[in-house]
Formats: sequence, C-alpha cells, structure tokens
Amino acid sequence: MADDKKLTTRKADFSAWYNEVVLRAELADYSPVRGCMVIRPDGYGIWERMQRTLDDMFKETGHRNAYFPLFIPQSFLNKEAEHVEGFAPETAVVTHGGGKLLEEPLVVRPTSETIIYAMFAKWVQSYRDLPLLINQWANVVRWEMRTRLFLRTLEFLWQEGHTAHATHDEAEEEARKMLGVYRDFMEGYMAMPVITGQKSNSERFAGALRTYSCEAMMQDNKALQAGTSHNLGQNFSKAFELKFQTESGDEAFAWNTSWGVSTRLVGGLVMTHGDDKGLRVPPLLAPTEIVIVPIWRTDEDKARVLEAAHRLKASLGAWERREPNRLRVHLDARDNMKPGAKYYEWELRGVPLRLELGPRDVDSNQCVLVRRDTGTKETVSLDTVGEDAEVLLEKMQDEMLTAARDRREANSIRGEISWERFKEVMEGDGAFVYAGWCGGEECEQQIKEETKATIRVLPDEEFRSSEPMKHCLKCGKTSTVEALWAKAY
Repeated sequence: MADDKKLTTRKADFSAWYNEVVLRAELADYSPVRGCMVIRPDGYGIWERMQRTLDDMFKETGHRNAYFPLFIPQSFLNKEAEHVEGFAPETAVVTHGGGKLLEEPLVVRPTSETIIYAMFAKWVQSYRDLPLLINQWANVVRWEMRTRLFLRTLEFLWQEGHTAHATHDEAEEEARKMLGVYRDFMEGYMAMPVITGQKSNSERFAGALRTYSCEAMMQDNKALQAGTSHNLGQNFSKAFELKFQTESGDEAFAWNTSWGVSTRLVGGLVMTHGDDKGLRVPPLLAPTEIVIVPIWRTDEDKARVLEAAHRLKASLGAWERREPNRLRVHLDARDNMKPGAKYYEWELRGVPLRLELGPRDVDSNQCVLVRRDTGTKETVSLDTVGEDAEVLLEKMQDEMLTAARDRREANSIRGEISWERFKEVMEGDGAFVYAGWCGGEECEQQIKEETKATIRVLPDEEFRSSEPMKHCLKCGKTSTVEALWAKAY
C-alpha cells in the first residue's frame, strides 16, 4: 500500500475522511473523464455481493431480468412533460454518429422509463399479459455538476425495476413491496437501518404519482437517499399508448411502477460503518471475510507456520457453514511486510475478521481471531475455528446494525421544536428532526433555502412519533402531517 499516513479523522473533516477511505481502501479511483470513477476490484467485490443478493430477492418476488438500449430517442423523453423537465438539465445527448449528424438526437439514458414503456406497449395486449415484472442491471449517465466517488458521479451502475399492472391498487402494492425488499436488504445485509416513507410532492420522482424512499443516517448526521420506489400511475402508459383489453372487454391504460438502487449504496456502507482506522464491511457483503496473517521470526518458524496457515485456509474455505456460501478467506503470506503493517492495511480495507497464527499458536493448536468492528481478540482452537469464526461473523453482522440504529436514534429529535432551535441544530451537528408540517410547499421551500434541510420522507406509521405534532415547524399553523427533516447528500 502506497500511503501509510494516518487518515483524517471523521470528527476533523468527515468529507475528507470519506474520500481518503474510498481511495486508500482501493474501492475506487478518479477517472480521466471528469466526474466519472473507476470502481476497483475491492469496491466492485462489494457491489457484486449486493447485486447477487438483490437479484435473488427480485427473482423471489417474481421479477425477471432484461436489458434495454443505452440510447433513447430524444422525442421519447419529450412525451412525458414532467419527466423531461425533471431530467433535461442532467442529460447527455449524442448528435453525431459514424461521422454524420443524426436525424434525431439520442439521449444517453439517465433512467429508462420511456424506452421500457414503449416496449411494454408492444408486448401487452390483454389483462392476461399483466402483471409484467421486469428488472434490468445497467449503467446510467446524469450530468451532475458536483460529483463525489460513489455518492454522485456522471456515470453509475444500478438496477431499475419496471412493472405494468391492471389496477392502481396492484401498482401501489408493488411499489410498497419493493420498498420493503430494499429495507430488508439494507438492514439485513448492509447493517444500515433506514426510515421508510413517502416523499413530499416537491421531492418525488419526475413523472411519478407517488415516490417512496429509504433514508439512512450517515455518521455526520446527514441523510442518504438509499433507494426509491415509485408508483408512476398511468402517466407513462398514456404517453406511450400502453393499453390492454380488460376482462370485461373494455380498453384501459396500464399502471406502472419503477424502483432502483445504485452503487451509491457502497458509499452509504462506508459512511455508515467506517471508523478512523478505515473501512468496516458487514460480513455478509465482505469480498473477504477472514484474512490469515502468519507470524514468524526465523526461517524454521516461517516454514511450519506457513504450512499450518495454508492448511487452515483450505479447511476454512471448505467450511460447511449455515449460509450456502463457503467462508471467503485470504492468506497474506507476503514476506516483505511486518505483521503490524499487515494489520494496518487489512483494518483499512475493512476485512471483518483477522486470524493471527504464530509458532506458539501452531504448537498449541490454536489461533487468535480479531474482530474489525470492536477490535476484541479471542483465542480459539484450530479444531473449532470454522464454527467459532462463523459465530463471530454472525454476531458482528447483528451488532453492526444495532450500533448504527442506536447512533441514529441518539441523533434524532422528536417532539415540538422551535424554529430557532431547528436552525441551531442544522447549523451545528445536524440531526434527523421529526417535526410538524402544514403541508405547504412555501414553508418547505423556505426551510430548504434558510437551512439546507429538506423533507426526507413523511415517515411510515412505525417511525412516527407517539405524540402527533400540533404545529408546523415554520409557520406555526396546525400541522397536517409529521415530516422527517435533515440535510442530505
């Protein structure tokens, strides 16, 4: 590893800390193209595990994968007025191809609703063709002005689900169900707790009837929009003539949903769990769960410790764990680095468990397991190390979620709050503030302009305060709904 200088601490400069962790843990690097990134193997390894898990979850809920073109006729975007208005500032447009001016410019997809529903219109004729449940894994391009690795780049990887249904209620059920799938994944695999709810009208997806979101708190108390699910109503169906014959013989427009998460989740993982030593990866998403670090001083010790380490790697890699996959193990047998330097590197990279094995350990048929999340050490027998490691990894997964949830709740504010106090909070350390809102867009916009805080969601019932808020945070009028306010990425 080229840079052994200590990381900037989170407290000193959270933004600098984040950038340093992403670069020095070799998750990603800057591209020669401004605003784009190169995802390095360790970063892509995390994304691959996210992708595989989510793909299985989508298929369990009846969705199938397809692929649609990168290029979208510009006229397609123009068919849905709110949609084109929302995305026009972010589009990249191809005007020439093969050395000639194109008859119609092509938009490099910022999202695929238009081209997908144009195809759905060809495939759907009858209610028997519904529901149509499609997902695609793809890249998209949005011409962002300010970019940050993983969090906001010109090009990023994602999945986008698109569905067509016979009724509004079926589409609504689908949108809410997929939001639940995202929450299950984020909490169960990323160990990142989220608040779910509906977006305000000003924050909803361009062209949607309603937008639902998963909002996570990062360690600087800012919110990250981690995933969204949209009930698109019939807006796109009407724009693209997506009609079907009903069971009674009438003709009707289909109801659509779309939903997506992206490589932004990798950034969310870093900011949820990282510490001043670097990355901490939840075991279920770690490309490497255990790194074996052999320790020796003499050539004689080196030979027998390495022999034992190779045997240990083979046995752990074949361990029949409760999860279908084998333990993912790496042996660091480099002889040009001292053990301490290896510890530093693997802590920076966030490998969940470090297994230390020295000559005395070999003699005693034991090893030392060190947890990345807490730093605690445990001496275990080589006869039971697979079982002991599996128990520790499961415990880490659960405790990382608990720690993140406890931190979020410790930095959340509920109950009546004055406007002056709210401004102090947002100018200071920030927080998730649950406050009353009159429902007026004027109040919402004024709060955003004066504090940079936005309504993240109108929380689902399980996240709402036990006592309803009586007054709007800004104007003091009677509150119509509780809103979750925070600064956000």
